[in-house]
Amino acid sequence: MQTINYRAGLQHASMRVQPRRVNLCQVSKFDTVTLAPPDPILGVSEAFRASTSPNKLNLGVGAYRDEDLKPYVLPVVAKAEKMIVEAKENKEYLPIEGFAPFRKATVDLLLGNDHPAIAEGRIAALQSLSGTGSLRVGAAFIANWMKGTTVYLSNPTWGNHRNIFGDEGVKWEYYRYYDAETVGLDFKGMIEDISNAPDASVIVLHGCAHNPTGIDPTKEQWAEIAELCIKKNHVPFFDVAYQGFASGDLNTDAYAPRLFVEKGLEIMVSQSYSKNLGLYGERVGALVSVCKDKDTATKVLSQCKRLARALYSNPPTHGARIAAEVVNTPELFAQWKTEMAGMAGRIDNVRNELKASLDSKYPEKDWSHITNQIGMFSFTGLSPAQVEYLADAMVESFKNA
Repeated sequence: MQTINYRAGLQHASMRVQPRRVNLCQVSKFDTVTLAPPDPILGVSEAFRASTSPNKLNLGVGAYRDEDLKPYVLPVVAKAEKMIVEAKENKEYLPIEGFAPFRKATVDLLLGNDHPAIAEGRIAALQSLSGTGSLRVGAAFIANWMKGTTVYLSNPTWGNHRNIFGDEGVKWEYYRYYDAETVGLDFKGMIEDISNAPDASVIVLHGCAHNPTGIDPTKEQWAEIAELCIKKNHVPFFDVAYQGFASGDLNTDAYAPRLFVEKGLEIMVSQSYSKNLGLYGERVGALVSVCKDKDTATKVLSQCKRLARALYSNPPTHGARIAAEVVNTPELFAQWKTEMAGMAGRIDNVRNELKASLDSKYPEKDWSHITNQIGMFSFTGLSPAQVEYLADAMVESFKNA
């Protein structure tokens, strides 16, 4: 019988795997990579975290804070989470289109649970990664199935809109929106630009609480925009990031997309639950397309699923369960509406207090735009130089305190 020396074999094996010096290539394949500029929005938050001042304030990222400047977890969210944990739900992959109870809830919130489009089955609803992910899938859909179409964005708009559409190779242009003279809506310029856009363009509209101006069209103006989209065969793409969080009422904040659907328009909608449910890190959202018929909706959803599969495969489970639990449980839904109205009301109170303070200090200037705007964003009417001066003065005052 042959005797095998295992010890010698192990020693020999260890000798073979001794670390050796690696000669790195002189020219890296990454040498041409340039340093990306900091994100203009998140860059403010990075500067905030880097600051050691005890009096620092983060005025950049759009996230709700309580009176102590702490992130706020809604009590109804904590209650829903407790119910989910007690139910011992599993952690399996969701279908590509998402969690069915959430998809039903998000469409009900957008259009109203008794809307004919729901009964007719002409809604394509894809759960996605909050507003950003929903917009990105929508951008990919436009790139694949609406080739050559230009997307029109308000000037100004949320900074990430340009990245989302641009990185998908979709051409985008601005339409006029903000009037610096009135610190209000340049409705005439907006209508002119949308009218001059090529037929069948995609028009990105903020459903409520325009980011970053806080300036929304009136009901009459929304009706005129909808009629123009019909005339020009445009595709409205609503970014609905603040439903219920703007006015405190879910139905009020869904007025614009509902109006467009009532007028017979096919629309795309990106929905987010970061603000109204405070689920920032859970990345809960949806891309909803209201189509002309059920067959079209089925095809649209199939293509959105294919795109989502390549981007992230399956959406996250936990946040979708929370949102579905809150919306589909009558007791929790009622509690949520109360808490949401409380957040919106507090923001409104801050606006009123700011206006009153400015009125008392500078009565010669009209500050009504502060309270005419809505939501958590505001254009102050200050010039860039004044904003820089104010920011530097705040820093200096903290240093000298």
